[in-house]
Amino acid sequence: MVVSTRFPIQFDSLYAGLSRALFIPPSDSYVEIVGSEVSVRMSWAFRARFDRSRIKRTSRFEGRIPLTRGVHGWAGRWLVNGAGDGIVAIDLEPPQRARVVGFPVRLRQLLVSVEDAPALARALDVGSSARGPGGTAGDIGS
Repeated sequence: MVVSTRFPIQFDSLYAGLSRALFIPPSDSYVEIVGSEVSVRMSWAFRARFDRSRIKRTSRFEGRIPLTRGVHGWAGRWLVNGAGDGIVAIDLEPPQRARVVGFPVRLRQLLVSVEDAPALARALDVGSSARGPGGTAGDIGS
């Protein structure tokens, strides 16, 4: 039997209301691990699916990202958040594909806000699968 674990994307209360108005309900925004497959979804705005073996490093971002909410990215680095904290950085190698508003994009690092960041980081920890040590998120604001 394959076990499925879902980590809801965290939403600030103000952004949760705005996102519902944009048809991006928090209930349809999550990171899900099913066996070796990881799926990330923020309703229609962002979707990615990749194998856990593609995760090079995971880490928690301890700071807070002010103001920015939603799906933002450039050059393979994407921030998918409904809140400014609870951010987990997931570095992928080789870069994977994702979809932003339906358009394909390159995904080399995913920064995602979840309700239980420590649990997601543990679930994806590359050390738990003997793929190498964890790392740091780097400068998340760039």
